[in-house]
This record gives sequence, structure tokens and C-alpha cells, in this order.
Amino acid sequence: MLRGDGCFTDDFSLPGQAYGYVFRSPYAHGVITTLDVSAAKTARGVLAVLTAADLEAEGVAPLPCRLAVKSRDGSPLVKPERPSLATDRVRYCGEAVAFVVAESLALARDAAELIQFDVDVLPAVTDAREAMRTDAPQLHDAAKGNQALDWEFGDGAEVDRIFESAHHVSSLTLRNNRVVVAAMEPRAAVGEYDADSGRYTMHVPTQGVFGFTGVLATQILCIPREQLRVRTYEVGGSFGMKSAPYPEYAPVLIAARLLGRPVKWCDYRSDSFMSDQHGRDSWAEASLAFDAGGRILAGRVVSYANLGGYLSAVGPSMSTRNIPRNFPGVYRLPVFNARSHAVFTNTTPIGAYRGAGRPEGVYYMERLMDTAAREMGIDRIELRRRNIIAADEMPYDAVSELTYDSGDFPAVLDKALAAADWDGFDARRETSAAKGMLRGLGIGCYLEVTGPPATEMGGIRFEEDGTVTMVSGSLNYGQGHAATFAQILTTKLGIPFDRFRLLQGDSDELIAGAGTGGSRTVISAGTLLLHAADAVIENGRQISSYVLEAAVEDIEFERGTFRVAGTDRAISIMELADSLRGGTALPDDVPESLDAELAEETPPSAFPNGCHIAEVEIAPDTGVVRVDRYVIVDDFGTLINPMLVEGQVHGGVIQGLGQALMETTSYSEDGQLISGSYMDYVMPRADDLPDFVFASHPVPAKTNPLGAKGCGEAGCTGALPAIMNAIVDVLAREAGITHFDMPATSQRLWSALKDRAA
Repeated sequence: MLRGDGCFTDDFSLPGQAYGYVFRSPYAHGVITTLDVSAAKTARGVLAVLTAADLEAEGVAPLPCRLAVKSRDGSPLVKPERPSLATDRVRYCGEAVAFVVAESLALARDAAELIQFDVDVLPAVTDAREAMRTDAPQLHDAAKGNQALDWEFGDGAEVDRIFESAHHVSSLTLRNNRVVVAAMEPRAAVGEYDADSGRYTMHVPTQGVFGFTGVLATQILCIPREQLRVRTYEVGGSFGMKSAPYPEYAPVLIAARLLGRPVKWCDYRSDSFMSDQHGRDSWAEASLAFDAGGRILAGRVVSYANLGGYLSAVGPSMSTRNIPRNFPGVYRLPVFNARSHAVFTNTTPIGAYRGAGRPEGVYYMERLMDTAAREMGIDRIELRRRNIIAADEMPYDAVSELTYDSGDFPAVLDKALAAADWDGFDARRETSAAKGMLRGLGIGCYLEVTGPPATEMGGIRFEEDGTVTMVSGSLNYGQGHAATFAQILTTKLGIPFDRFRLLQGDSDELIAGAGTGGSRTVISAGTLLLHAADAVIENGRQISSYVLEAAVEDIEFERGTFRVAGTDRAISIMELADSLRGGTALPDDVPESLDAELAEETPPSAFPNGCHIAEVEIAPDTGVVRVDRYVIVDDFGTLINPMLVEGQVHGGVIQGLGQALMETTSYSEDGQLISGSYMDYVMPRADDLPDFVFASHPVPAKTNPLGAKGCGEAGCTGALPAIMNAIVDVLAREAGITHFDMPATSQRLWSALKDRAA
């Protein structure tokens, strides 16, 4: 990548390709009265203009939501049809309406200006709570009151009884601000069609080609999986956003078939702000009940989740199952009730974004713990100690209906407090005060649930050129899979590290794969490669028994060498592979090669956990926040590559810092995206970041053979509460403000301090 040898989708081109441009709705809500593309079709250089009618004639189906979840009354999730191109109505600004294909992108864009598009504009609603009001505009006939789901976990009546008799109840209404994913490369796709074979090929950035191919082929194009090949190169950033097919992909492929030539489409950055699914966006009413000793009795979260104009592929999963799985965290929570209202609004659809509900659940709990400590007059560390699960309580059956298999949460907390010099904070606060600055200290303890089981593949191939190909159904887009997998297999098989190559991004080469997401890769793909290595060893034992003229049961394998037990007769695994390439004849009952390929159900979820401690300085005259110190102690189980793990955590913390301090997506009352470019949408820059202190306290997981727990999203999960608790620490001390929502922008903080002072 640093040499410029990477291939992003915009770098990929095919001979004779045409160029596509998406005409999008400038209206957030309305009934389409006119869609006339005749002038665009006759414009210079235009090859085709596709509308919803054209896709319907080609048998293209609506985009699916794969989430199977029911409302508390037993009714299924309401799933209105989401067309690739708008049919009779538009429901958010930026919705795809027509697909223009021309000899150049400039010509396609010029032709789109000729499309006559008239709409009877309807009122818009952009906030989930407001969308539930009886007088709110209705987006879908099937979703009464704009509600797709009224979901519940746990016994609400029991929680009510506990709350009524509790010694103390702390409650907060918390905003989880909407963010733009802002990937390095906006979405793009190159589609081609081979008339002789009847096969499509799509070159597109994804998080995993196997599942993506199945959905796009069988559920959207309505063709057999075998008729579609998907290839992914450099993804250019995703964080959940590029995991599933989008409306633009079917038109790209259909146009390629109709025109008999490849079609390339690359989104403009300004369009990607409107069309790439956004992250977060919910309100939560969260509460904890305590006894007189400060021990948690019960918890409740009622959330109002903004779905946008349509359901994304994972719909409201972030605000449903991921809340009870992650809200309890590292604490003993005996009883819990969660309720989620998933609501349609006239905004860009919401999808998974780094953590996908895990940061939310942890944020609610950790903000409540600080609030409860302040209200009950208990030191916030002491309150956590009274409720934290001890190491000797493992395995621990959590209220989430999951069992924590391992962990030492008190040790992680102690290690973080020591590394942060928690007790020395008062002196640092006085130093800041002498400079006219306000200093705050915040903590965020977390536990999150990594990706659930899925079918994954692992493959190992010994190639003609002497390299060894690792085949995996996950997909690397910045996580460093090649190095991590090679380390696992070098240790297991004794093959030199530099011999390994990684193959992930070609659906024709895969037999299974859940893709990369949910911090599952080492747990799932790593385990499957380990199992494939076991199969390689077994193949090698049988082959080497023939080559070394010994019984199979006498063949031992250690450090890359097959050896006849008790003798000096041996052959290395690479020598054995070389001899097979040289044409060594084998009996029929002996494997033909060392190669192995398998697909299996992956191990269950794991439970990474940790503690983040942040110190901030706020300038009272401007409200500008500077994160001055940041300490991280994590338990990710076995660390395969500590450097990559630390890098993952740094990236996650930076995204958390961005959401906490500056990032927010804003809409006008009529549904126009106000923060539609980097001129209006603020992201962290290098000078916004502190030096990180990173330490590890690994307790290997017992649920998978590698002992790994996952690390990809934990940085974001810990950062949100640590930073916001530090900011509220300042506001509570200086201005009596005990709650403040994200993002804590300088303008909002300055106003809060100024107003309270006045």
C-alpha cells in the first residue's frame, strides 16, 4: 500500500468500459409525478438510462434485510420493499432514481442534468422520537406510526417492581449521535457480463465476498449463485458500511449485460455522504437501580432507533440484541429489561458501524455508573469495585443469557488505574487550573460480545512456485490478516513465514465465509485455518509414511518435519511438497497432496474486555477540548500479533474520540443533509490525538483453540464513555452540569459553561 501497489476499485478498469452515474433524489420525501429520461437517453455519448421499470423487466428484486426478529407481540419485523431505483415515491435525500451510462463519466453526469424529475413534496421527519408522534409524516403504509419493530428483552414487570422498591435509581436520557462512515474510498463497482457463459462478474469493495455473492445473486438479481463472481481488492475503509449489496450494484450489472461491455461506477464523495449507510443515531432512556450498599439490582434501557428511509441489511440489530449482550458489561446485573422502538425517518438508512450496538450498550452503562456514584456520594471507582465480577466467579452466567468463559476484570481495572496514575490527578488538575484550563478525568470499563458463530472456511494450498496459499472466507481491509494467519500457520506447520500468500477476495475460490465483522476473524477464520493445518498434517503423515517406508502410526510431526519415531529418517513439510510437485507416484489410498480445504461452524462468541482512562483539558473561554492523556488496558485473550492489535485499538479510540467530540450528521427540517461534505462534517486530525499508553492483561479465551477474544472494535467501545465521563467530570465540578450529550463540540461546551456561569 505504501509503495502504491494496492488496487482500489477506482484503480480497476477494463477495456471498453462505459461509465455510470446515479441520478439521486434532491427531495427527502415525496410522491414521484414525473420521471422523464427521454432527453437524457438521446444526449451525446449516452448508452443507456435505467429506471425502476427497466430493472423490474429484468427481474431484479428489492434489497433484502436479513434480520429475523419479532416485536414483543410476536409480529415480525416490518420489512417494506427497498427498490434499487425509486419506484413511486422517494423517502430520503440521495435515494437512487435513475442510472445513466455513457462513454465517459462527464457525459453521463451531463446527461443526468436533462432528466425531468417532479415530485409532490411531502413533509419530512428526521428524528426517531418525533417520527413516532401521531401527526408525523408516514413513510411506509405497512409501518404504522413509522415503527418497524417494538422489541423487548427480559421481564419489564419484574424490573418495574425492583425499581419501585430500590434504595436509589439513576436515570439518563442519552443521545447516540448519527455519524458518516467516511471511508477512504467511496463505494464503487465495475460490472461485466460474459454472454458465452452467461456469467456476471462484479469488482466491488466488500467485507466478505462469499455472503455478498449469495445475496446479490439469489436475492436481488434472482439468478443462481454460480452465475455471479464477485472480486474484492483493496476495500478503502468500511467499518460495516460496505458489507452488503447496495441499490447501485444491480443497475451496474444489468447495464453491463444489456450493453455487452463493462460498466464502471464510482460514487462522488458528496453523493457518498447521502448514499452510504450512516452509523449510530438513537435515543436511549437508561436506568439502574441500587440497594443501600450501592449494589446493582436491575437495569433498563428503552431505545428509539432511527432506521432511516429503509431497512439496511442488518436493520435494527444494533438497538435490539446487541444492547442486552453488551450493557451488563463487567458487572453483576441480576435483572435487565430492554425495549427498542425501531423507526423509519426521511434520512439515509442506518447500518452497522464499528461495534454495531456494542459501544452503545457499554456507553449507557458507564455513563450511568458515573451518574449513580455522583448521586449516591460514592467514589466512582469504589462503586465499580462493589459490582465488578471477580475472576473466581468465572465461568459467569450473565443476564444477557451468555456465559463469560474467562476474564479478570478487577485486575484489568487495577492495572489501568496504576498506569493512568489515577491518584495523581488532583495535582495535574491544579497545574491545569494555574494555566486557566479545566481538567477532567474519565473512566470507561467495558466488556463486549464478539461475532456470533457462522460457517467459515479454511484452506491451505501448496503451489507450484513453492509458496503456500491460505484461503479464508474473511476479508482483510486493514486488519493485517496475512501476517496474523501466517503467524498461526508458521507456528503450527513450521513453514517459513515469507512463503505464505493470502486469498480471500474471489468468490469462485470460496466454499463458505461470513466475511470480516464483529471482531470475529481470528476466532473464526483463524480457527478454521488451524483445523485446515491439522488436515495438512494428517495428509502429510499418510504421504510421508509411504515416502519414508513406515507405518502411519509411527510418523510424528514436529516443527515442520515428519519423522519416523525413534529414528533419524525424516522429511520436512516443504521437501515433501517439493517431491509431490516433482511427480512422486502415490498409491490410490494415499492423499494426492498436502492441500486441505474445509468449511465448519465457527466457535462461539468471546468476551474482550478492558478499561480506558481519559484526561481532558477544556479551555473555558472557547470550549475547545484537548485529550491530554489516554490509558488503555485490554484483555483480548491470546495476542497473535501485539503490534497489529495495538494499531486496531488506536484506530478504534480515534473513531470514538471523533463521535464524542466532533462528528455529527445534521439534517434540516425538510430532510436536507446539512453536513454533506468535509467542509461541514468534522473528523479527527492528527493534532487532536494524545499519545496512547497501551497495555495488555491477557486471559486466554476457553471457547476457541487460539484463546483469542477479538480486538477490532474495542477501542471505539471504551473511548466513548471514557472521554464523555471526563468531560462531564469537568462540567459537574465547574458548572453543576451532570449530563452532556455527544458530540461535545467546542461551541456546545462554551455555551454550556457560559450559560451556567451567567
